[in-house]
Amino acid sequence: MWSPQKRSLANLAKHSLDQLTTLVKTRLKRMQYRPRLIDNLIAKTGLDLQPP
Repeated sequence: MWSPQKRSLANLAKHSLDQLTTLVKTRLKRMQYRPRLIDNLIAKTGLDLQPP
């Protein structure tokens, strides 16, 4: 999950930790509304998420 976040934040210069925190929270919130993105990120891990 952090890889796309890091890429999107890499070229942004923020003036304070509060601004960076707000930006990260906003980006994570956007990801919540893109379930296919989250599904694809989990699929790439190769983990079996089915209960035993």
